[in-house]
Amino acid sequence: MNLQTLAMEPPPSRRALFLAFLKIGLLGFGGVAAWVRRIVVEERQWLNDRDFAELLGFASVLPGANTVNIAILLGDRYRGLSGVFAALSGLLAAPLLIMLLLAVIYDHFSTLPAVNNAMAGAAAATAGLIIGTAIKVLRSIWKDAHVLPVACAVFVAVGLFRLPFVPTLACLVPLSLFATVLATRKKA
Repeated sequence: MNLQTLAMEPPPSRRALFLAFLKIGLLGFGGVAAWVRRIVVEERQWLNDRDFAELLGFASVLPGANTVNIAILLGDRYRGLSGVFAALSGLLAAPLLIMLLLAVIYDHFSTLPAVNNAMAGAAAATAGLIIGTAIKVLRSIWKDAHVLPVACAVFVAVGLFRLPFVPTLACLVPLSLFATVLATRKKA
């Protein structure tokens, strides 16, 4: 499905935006980025992999949580301000209520070893989800060889050398944009 096909599809309703992001919020324990891709790209087919990778990249350089930024951008794209409200309230409503309940329960049982083991297991599962999503996003940009050195540079700078994220992106995003412009001109 390309952008022209997507443009001909009717935009999702506010109810569909709310329900999709409600599902993302309910399923996204430990991080919702993997669920956003699965639901927005695979299940609802609102975006293809390339469009999702671009949206995720744009949402990542904005302040705030990536998934919140994606909900705002998609809600605005499809239904304007009311779409933003629908997507954002769907994303945040259930996790907020669940976290309030869990905080009360955790406060009473946090000293039990079984609870601490469960928290360690949840952290491992979260790491696996993040790695899986990174591999899927990398596959979608793999054919654009000009952006791979930038992706590797970000990984090395932030992941290995622990350089600050925002200044690293401030340096490397312009390089990526420049490389994309050059690659596009070569194709034309």
